Amino acid sequence: MPSIYEMFIWLPGIIIGLTFHEFAHGKVADYLGDDTPYYQGRLTLNPLAHIDWIGFAMLMIFHFGWAKPVMVNPANFRNVGVKRGMMLVSLAGPVTNILLALAGMILIKYLSPYQQAQWAYYTLQLLGPLVWINLILAAFNMIPVPPLDGSKILAGLLPDEGANFMYSLERYSMLILLLLIVSGAISVILTPLVQILYGLLSAIVF
Repeated sequence: MPSIYEMFIWLPGIIIGLTFHEFAHGKVADYLGDDTPYYQGRLTLNPLAHIDWIGFAMLMIFHFGWAKPVMVNPANFRNVGVKRGMMLVSLAGPVTNILLALAGMILIKYLSPYQQAQWAYYTLQLLGPLVWINLILAAFNMIPVPPLDGSKILAGLLPDEGANFMYSLERYSMLILLLLIVSGAISVILTPLVQILYGLLSAIVF
């Protein structure tokens, strides 16, 4: 179990990462014509609208958790097909997390020379976890298995037959995810993805 200090410095990154991730899903769905997220109160950056308290507690204690999923009705999409629309909505979450991680790394670069100052030191203590939390959220959600965003992103790239197969797996989504976690396969997949993302962003920033 993490210490109180560790929980404190990771808390802002977790709240920001989860909130922006879910907000991005809702915003893109709304832009495509689906007002479901609007009527469910999800087009806000208020963390209380997005946090599932059980999932949040799990994430803080065991480093695995979840937020409230944004409900989307693809039948409401305008000028875009269901498959492409769902791909765009799903892609919005991980892309937003990557952009947040990038912003965090840029701030780290420019604040590091001032770390002797107390305000800069404590800000840097929070920025590191912000970067890693968002990279982990992005990488985790890009894994192409239901119920993660990656499954719908992959479905959007596949021919209709392949996309229908991916959608059909959603009924087994929790079982698939549980097997990945219990078997330890999730770490084998996640670790290199996070490292790749970190390397790419580092190349841009540093």
